[in-house]
Amino acid sequence: MMKNERFVLPKEAGFYALYERRHEPGNGERIDQALHAIEETNGTKLKDAGKSVFQDISFNTDKLGEEKQKNTILRHLLEDFAKPELNLKPSRVGTLDVIGNAYEYLIKNFAASGGQKAGEFYTPPEVSDLIAELLDPQPGDTICDPACGSASLLMKCGAKVRKNHDSRQYALYGQEAIGSTWSLAKMNMFLHGEDNHKIEWGDTIRNPKLLDKNGDLMLFDIVTANPPFSLDKWGHDEAEHDKFSRFRRGVPPRTKGDYAFILHMIETLKPKTGRMGVVVPHGVLFRGSSEGKIRQKLIDENLLDAVIGLPEKLFYGTGIPCRHSGVP
Repeated sequence: MMKNERFVLPKEAGFYALYERRHEPGNGERIDQALHAIEETNGTKLKDAGKSVFQDISFNTDKLGEEKQKNTILRHLLEDFAKPELNLKPSRVGTLDVIGNAYEYLIKNFAASGGQKAGEFYTPPEVSDLIAELLDPQPGDTICDPACGSASLLMKCGAKVRKNHDSRQYALYGQEAIGSTWSLAKMNMFLHGEDNHKIEWGDTIRNPKLLDKNGDLMLFDIVTANPPFSLDKWGHDEAEHDKFSRFRRGVPPRTKGDYAFILHMIETLKPKTGRMGVVVPHGVLFRGSSEGKIRQKLIDENLLDAVIGLPEKLFYGTGIPCRHSGVP
């Protein structure tokens, strides 16, 4: 019966098993072993193709001090989490998604203090709310974010289907290039109960991993992203010979990858019915050279529905204003 549960907690890996032994030496090692046991028991929910959510995390680290000091710090941590205020049993918190909401809160505050790097993993909720509202995801939709960060934008789209249609009939797909951020996305999905998802780890432009059984790019009902603004070294050298022909409208400049993501997203839309929303910096609308030629072709093909100007200082680590573009 336990194997059919959404989440399996091995007896020795439970919080209270660790708490009971908090006065013994080896707290860090026991916590690490518990995390490993949780991953092993829950299969693909916390692991994917040999990569694991907890792979960059260790409580048994010298950064916490020498063994005795480390053990004391971790004992205090276990004792703090055993306090009644942090009892999150359903009988106490009801239907509130305390853990999922707390995780989102921590990601947001980490982003707020993370400076320029924060944009790599977090889309402000006001922006993801707007995009989800415009794209209006429906029951049965497949929804993809090829630069998904911590997956907040993807999950906003899923939440919109649940709220508007009282349905969980949708599937979420994403790809993320940075390993630690991929871990954030997987954990975010798990804590919010989004089991129908597939998040790949890898470089979307150089090595797209969301492929069908024939090895072609998967096509989706909705494709949306807040890709890194004007990414340098995005894969220009490989783009001219791209086996998926994503750059047949032109190859973006070597030092600005905005249109690389836009062109990839267009190629992964279902023909005629696919809908797309992407956040880009202002320069995407005005820069000339190869970007101007690509932009002209998108207009000639009547692919652009709307451009919405967003105010400055919305995004962590940058004061530049941006645009949200919609592609039907």
